[in-house]
Amino acid sequence: MTKRAAELVRVSTESQAGNDRASIPAQRAINRRTALAYGLTIVRSIEMSDVSGASVLLAPEMRELLALMNDKEIHGVVAREFSRLMRPENFSDYALLQAFSDTNTILYLPEGPIDFSSKTGRLMGTIRAAIAGMERTEILERIWGAKEEKRKAGELGQSKIVLPYGVDYDYATRTWSYTADALRVKEGFRLLLSGNTNYNDIARTLGMSARTLNHAFRNPIYTGVRVIKEKRDMSAAGKCVAPNGRQADRKKIKRAEHEVIRVKITDEPLISEMEFNQAQRIMDLKAKNHWRMNDQAKHPFTYNGFLRCDCGASMHTQPSCGRRRADYYRCSAKCGASFLRRERLEPHINNILANRLTSPSFLKRNVLPSLRKQDGTAADVERARRQLTALDGKRQRVLDAYFDNVIDAAERDARVASIERERRAFEVIVNAARPRTDLSLEILVSTFAPFVEFDLLNREDKRALLNILTPEIVVKNYEVKGMTIGCSVVSHTDKDDHGIAPIWIPLNLKAA
Repeated sequence: MTKRAAELVRVSTESQAGNDRASIPAQRAINRRTALAYGLTIVRSIEMSDVSGASVLLAPEMRELLALMNDKEIHGVVAREFSRLMRPENFSDYALLQAFSDTNTILYLPEGPIDFSSKTGRLMGTIRAAIAGMERTEILERIWGAKEEKRKAGELGQSKIVLPYGVDYDYATRTWSYTADALRVKEGFRLLLSGNTNYNDIARTLGMSARTLNHAFRNPIYTGVRVIKEKRDMSAAGKCVAPNGRQADRKKIKRAEHEVIRVKITDEPLISEMEFNQAQRIMDLKAKNHWRMNDQAKHPFTYNGFLRCDCGASMHTQPSCGRRRADYYRCSAKCGASFLRRERLEPHINNILANRLTSPSFLKRNVLPSLRKQDGTAADVERARRQLTALDGKRQRVLDAYFDNVIDAAERDARVASIERERRAFEVIVNAARPRTDLSLEILVSTFAPFVEFDLLNREDKRALLNILTPEIVVKNYEVKGMTIGCSVVSHTDKDDHGIAPIWIPLNLKAA
């Protein structure tokens, strides 16, 4: 009597299922020969495409096969090889073998049948599944290794879909180039460095999406250097599955420092490294201080987003309303510092920027000596650095708790904001204690030169200039304690991730 069986055909990618590929027809032909050899009649064919061997249990086609196996008239399942059935990535995948055992369904392969309900079948089935899973891991490692070597050699290791906006790669000549669209990115950097920090406005001007523009601003490939700081998580935890068990990209994780790839791809960059570095500082401080360019009509404050209290917290604005007839700056952490009237504090800061810091004699007499000596004790600096390291760990634990659904977004934001306030206080200690032997009077004069006639500008132009130079001004009781400002001309050891080191300018100038 002829036994009834179901046929299983699976390919891992959609391209393998194309009419120009022979994978599916080849599987069907082998299955027919297997069925003929064991006296089977194939009554149903289950075909799966774009389904990884590690995700077969999530595919509706596999659920259909499991339902067929519960039919007593279905004697077995025919497949070309064991890996067509599964390539387990974790122990839960072995539940599929239990389904074969429970329904007394036999798996027919060209080399012979496997009866999972027998002792020998359980042993051999488990071993074959483990081998199939190991083969999958080795395949992924080989593919990853080949792509990684290409990346290190400055080549493109995958399809062009991963290329940034305005960047092209020629596989034949193994060369990189910028397309005509890259000119939009270049103009975007120019607008950002001219003081316009409204991404939506820049994007509309360039005819781009704000998201694409933001990604472009963060990518150093436009300086002629390709930097790869992330990689796919090859562990079981990094697996992502699209609906119905279809293939999806694995999760991205940060690379360890020794794994980061930095390769020069062209001698003709779109923008200079200094321009890129300054753009990163502007964007970092915009995100941290919540700068906005669309608040011109809301209030007359010039320095909102640029002021910090002596305790390290940002200064918020308190516009006049009701019985409060004056505009004030106040500490966001409510540390007890007094409210500062805008009409008294802002002229004082204007005078410092326009007259004091643009005066070579003032810089030489009051600023340069303070930068070239070590302020604070080594013990204080080391203690502050340890605290910064501890706060980094604390911040990561908060984010981990959010990703694990232990806390909600509101609590996450509150905790991170508190940690950032503490960080800024310790950063002030470290920056103030760092000797700046690499700074000259000429560099300081050049840094503050844009502030000449600053007090004569209107509010909009002042804020555009502040957006370019990105100062963080520390105030307390109408006294400007000092400011942190980005400087591109620094020693290599003092560079941060973007190549821009903040310098702390001690002032201690009190308003009259």
